[in-house]
Amino acid sequence: MKRTLVVGVDGSPESRAAADWAAREAVRRDMHVHVVHAWLWQPLALAVVQDRGAEDRRAREILQETEAELGHRYPQLSLSVEVVADVPVPALLRAAKDAEMLVLGTRGHGALAGFLLGSYGQQLIASAECPVVSVRARGGKPVLGAAESEVVVGQQGAVEESARVLGFAFEAAAVRGVPLRAVRAWSLPPVYGYSPGSMWIAEQFGGLEPFEKAALDQALEPWRLRFPEVEVVAHVERGSAGHVLLSEASDAQLVVVGRRVGESPVGTRIGSVAHAVLHHSACPVAVVPHH
Repeated sequence: MKRTLVVGVDGSPESRAAADWAAREAVRRDMHVHVVHAWLWQPLALAVVQDRGAEDRRAREILQETEAELGHRYPQLSLSVEVVADVPVPALLRAAKDAEMLVLGTRGHGALAGFLLGSYGQQLIASAECPVVSVRARGGKPVLGAAESEVVVGQQGAVEESARVLGFAFEAAAVRGVPLRAVRAWSLPPVYGYSPGSMWIAEQFGGLEPFEKAALDQALEPWRLRFPEVEVVAHVERGSAGHVLLSEASDAQLVVVGRRVGESPVGTRIGSVAHAVLHHSACPVAVVPHH
């Protein structure tokens, strides 16, 4: 049974771009694409004429149009479509529960919009159990980097923390046949964050930057062995993680970042680095949950 990739559509140019990107990715990875349109009849408490039958027909037309477009462009694609009677966030979270990836469309630069307006996109990215890819659209088509452009991944934390993020990025680079740029940013800790133990460890590597380089190499080592065909460029730089990653990904075709799973005191969040990259990256962004 093929792995499944889920994409949400609503007939907008942004969602059509997301569906096109999803189909390309599925062909690369030999995956099945499941296209979902979430629609729930909700009578308005306003003096507005509503036609439930017309809206239901339009929902099915959206899927028929998407299915026809993808089938024509990617005849080898394994594809299924579904209308889900629910509001978008819970519908797509259920559809993607056992999926390898969830793909959403976004509009231009700035806040997440696309087929999910308001906070829906952020809710999905913050809550999905699988990686979520945000695809920008221009003229109804996905914004893509050059075919030879790198995949860029942000690495943070210890080996175990970044394993799922790096695994996703290495596979993405492997199926594209392009180099992977692994980026780790660091900054000087606050004066109260220094401790004799932590500074002793850093000093064994000749300072903080060599220590950070060693940490990145250690995290990359098992994935380099698993994907020997992927050329890896390791980049360590002092600065804000979001700024460093965006700078290194200016010409990328995909950026991969992590999202720590767990409850925040102020609710579910996607993290400052993922938030920055989602709002300012010109290319598709994959947000991978990890513990």
